Amino acid sequence: MARRIFSGIQPSGQITLGNYLGALKQFVQLQSDPQSGQDLDPFYCIVDLHAITVPQDPKQLSGRILDLASLYLAVGLDPTRSTLFVQSDVSAHSELGWILQCVGYMGELSRMTQFKEKSEGKESILTGLFTYPALMAADILLYQTDIVPVGDDQKQHLELTRDLAERFNSRFGETFTIPEVMTLEQGARIMSLDDPSKKMSKSNPNPQSRVELLDTPDEIRKKISRAVTDSDREVRYDLAMKPAVSNLLVIYALTTGESVADVEARYEGKGYGDFKKELAEAVVAHLEPIQARFREVRASGEVQRVLQEGAQRAQGVAAQTLAQVKERMGLGVYRR
Repeated sequence: MARRIFSGIQPSGQITLGNYLGALKQFVQLQSDPQSGQDLDPFYCIVDLHAITVPQDPKQLSGRILDLASLYLAVGLDPTRSTLFVQSDVSAHSELGWILQCVGYMGELSRMTQFKEKSEGKESILTGLFTYPALMAADILLYQTDIVPVGDDQKQHLELTRDLAERFNSRFGETFTIPEVMTLEQGARIMSLDDPSKKMSKSNPNPQSRVELLDTPDEIRKKISRAVTDSDREVRYDLAMKPAVSNLLVIYALTTGESVADVEARYEGKGYGDFKKELAEAVVAHLEPIQARFREVRASGEVQRVLQEGAQRAQGVAAQTLAQVKERMGLGVYRR
């Protein structure tokens, strides 16, 4: 029996090179797992309901949903092997999200570090920003998910998901599959170009901190040329002493398919000038076919068809889980 994978990305900004190397590229690889010989059934969700936990411009949001879906297809997602859909197209997400809020506790949600980070310094905070981990749990549990590929920053939310599933199962009977955490490979945390202590993020107010997948070649070259390094001019992987250069080495390796050690060896005795210049060209060359495919998909109407078909399949799976949840809780019994 195929093991189900679930993951979601917010359409809240332009997708970065870090999002691609740390997640999207690996999602494509997870469409099949030849090493294990297991059949995998991936569900990839554009989590637009999570995006509205902070204010969004409606026109921008709708455009970004289609942009993100188009990028999924452009990087190699095969809709015949994966289910790609938009969260708000499947109403069961919201319904189960509310039910899980009624299973969770305030203390659990208040301990979520991402809520603390995103709410820090703000006078007013939307309620959804506090409760969205329950919705995230619903996203995963609706599909009886076996495996959730995540970076380190999402592990806490996955632990909460597991806790909520186990609590529900204990109270109401075995209902949810308890998902396993799959830690993504090297590259799951591509760091900011201007501060290697922070993850590359589309929410960073400094656009020079990130390469975006749809940046022009000149924009990519300029951003990488300005990326911070250190003073000793040695191209060497040393995460503790040279985090900025180490980050650039990882980007180079992941975009070319080489090992970090091989890249290191090539630039032994050379300074940062050649290294950065050739890194920029490697990134440009890697992204050019993705950008060309993106433009083709976005203009063709293909993405709308894929999302409609994905939503139909997701709705069929989600409805079965939600019906079982409601029956176990005694909801809707008058219809029987």
